[in-house]
Amino acid sequence: MAISLSERAGGEQELLDTLRHALSSQLRVAMPGIIQSFDTEAVTCTVQPAIKGVVSDQNGSTQSVELPLLVDVPVIFPRGGGVTLTFPVAAGDECLVVFADRCIDFWWQNGGVQESVDPRQHDLSDAFALPGPQSQKRKISAISSSGAQLRSDDGQAYVEVAAGHDITVKTPGKLSASAEGGAEITAPEIVLNGNVTINGNLSQGMGNRGGSANINGPVTIQNDLTAAGISLSSHVHSGVQPGSGNTGKPQ
Repeated sequence: MAISLSERAGGEQELLDTLRHALSSQLRVAMPGIIQSFDTEAVTCTVQPAIKGVVSDQNGSTQSVELPLLVDVPVIFPRGGGVTLTFPVAAGDECLVVFADRCIDFWWQNGGVQESVDPRQHDLSDAFALPGPQSQKRKISAISSSGAQLRSDDGQAYVEVAAGHDITVKTPGKLSASAEGGAEITAPEIVLNGNVTINGNLSQGMGNRGGSANINGPVTIQNDLTAAGISLSSHVHSGVQPGSGNTGKPQ
């Protein structure tokens, strides 16, 4: 014969406590999760809750079980004012799963202010995923204590804004930039360390005011050099008698 809930509880207060615990155990607030897959078009993921749940049978026995996979979970990226910070989300990434107070189905489909189509509360079906929480097994190291960084997990590539206003970009890979509207750098001094290749025209000088150029050389020119409108490779000198001798060095 099955034992009733009130008999198992042993009294009214214990019954209330048991009911309260049974109710709260079904309400979800937040827990760590492990991402199984990420949909770049829908911006959603499938998540395995990383904390097991507890189920009870009719005799009051409990058992620890894995919670079901959460599907179509919206992924939260930092966003506002028409710009968004995105980053890759991969299977195995850890995340924080937050459960909404009410059903989010109509809001997720249409945005804006919507009716709650279902009376469920704090349900596994209404989760949001925030990538980033770190267990001790998967934590990153060498976190900067002097600036904010956008970085690779291994710390080898980063963009850093330091508290002292310095901005640093570092990578063992290739640094590329493309600007269809042009690029401009304003600084009292610009230092380039390394070989420089320019695919296009080079204009030197301070706007229309000109400016000097100091080159330690040697300089190799494959085509021609024009100085004050005179070609180096094709100009001639007048008043010179042809002969077999050589001119002297430039004076």
